[in-house]
Amino acid sequence: MSPSKSMKRALIIGGTRGMGRALAEHYLAQGMAVTVCGRHPDVLAGSSLARHPNLTVVALDIGDAAAVARVVAQAAAPTLDLLVVTAGLYFNTRTHPLDEATTLQMLATNVTGLANALEAGARCMLAQGHGQMAAIASVAGVLKDYPGASTYSATKRSVLSLCDTYRKALAPFGVAVTAIAPGYVDTERLRELNGGNARHKPFLVSEAQAVQRISQAIAERQAVCQFPWPMHALVRLINLLPRVPRLPSFEPPTH
Repeated sequence: MSPSKSMKRALIIGGTRGMGRALAEHYLAQGMAVTVCGRHPDVLAGSSLARHPNLTVVALDIGDAAAVARVVAQAAAPTLDLLVVTAGLYFNTRTHPLDEATTLQMLATNVTGLANALEAGARCMLAQGHGQMAAIASVAGVLKDYPGASTYSATKRSVLSLCDTYRKALAPFGVAVTAIAPGYVDTERLRELNGGNARHKPFLVSEAQAVQRISQAIAERQAVCQFPWPMHALVRLINLLPRVPRLPSFEPPTH
């Protein structure tokens, strides 16, 4: 059974796991036709989500601009109402040195990849005259640059900057762009990074809480969504402190 042509359509790049998958489940429950993409779509094999009649699963490397443009065009038949980019790559530089190959892969995913998606989404939505895009950054991107800051933090600052640029450029044409900057979300990936348990992380929120906050920000077409507020209050305080050699390193909350 194919989704009805009258249904609203969402494309979630990075939607095969973590917050992307949780958002896919949310929008399916809202009655939307949803396409999810990821480098390893087989992780959904056998799941109840994969059997949903209004879900399409596509293999995609967000760093491949031509492939991103092709998938966006396919998802936009006949129109694309929402594009969400949750794809992201994190590498723990505290335990392993960041080599050349990993650096390039992180840049290709977190920065160039997002630019690929926003560009393809913008062309599609400008042509149809409406739409909304959203991207997951991180509280790490809100933290000001400082000596010894991680490449990951720098890439997430780029996410916020790219979203702001596209938001201002597309707003006059009826296309909204929302940047999401969450703190720690209790996803499977965050638990993997912390030996199976992330409960020690400050101001940890559940996936359900994160989905509620993100979907609300998208529905309200907010420019920037930051949560939870205690984490961002802490970051604002840190940003007021004198520059020091090292400040807290934030692991990815959503990927």
